[in-house]
Amino acid sequence: MHIRKRNILFALLGVVLILFVVMALFLNHQRRANSIQQRQVSNSTALQHRDADKSTRTIRNGTKIKIHFGKQHTINGVLNNSKTAKALIARMPYKVHMNKYDTDFCGTTAHLPYNKSEVHHGWLNGDIDYATDAPYFTILYKGEKTSKQYGYQVNIGVITSPLSEVRNLTGDYDVTVELAK
Repeated sequence: MHIRKRNILFALLGVVLILFVVMALFLNHQRRANSIQQRQVSNSTALQHRDADKSTRTIRNGTKIKIHFGKQHTINGVLNNSKTAKALIARMPYKVHMNKYDTDFCGTTAHLPYNKSEVHHGWLNGDIDYATDAPYFTILYKGEKTSKQYGYQVNIGVITSPLSEVRNLTGDYDVTVELAK
């Protein structure tokens, strides 16, 4: 009987130890996710919230681009100086097929290099992002307030045309991104 009680005690201790390890792993994962979320917009040059038809993020001293949605529509933008933006510039004219969704235009792209320190959750309206986990090239025109649930984004630029010009487009497009002249 004494051996049986000891075995039960060891089994209970084993279960407690397993629960402790699982809880520690979960808390570590949450701490890492919160760290990424805190970097969501902290790397911005400047933010504006006065005009909802303009990009929230402002980039100074970037590379000006033109984004052609088929042959009918052209949107202006500017790319930042990130490793990912520089890789995209090296591939210009850059072509990607993009579909319109509720908050963005999105297209599957080749893998692009990025700095892990620039990866964040969420976006700001008007952002041009590279999603590292897909990989996707995205032009985000709305939804910044609820965007933290979407992860592994790298901001590479912003739209400088009114956001309504992007929002009013419908369907899918063969998109070409090129340097502005």
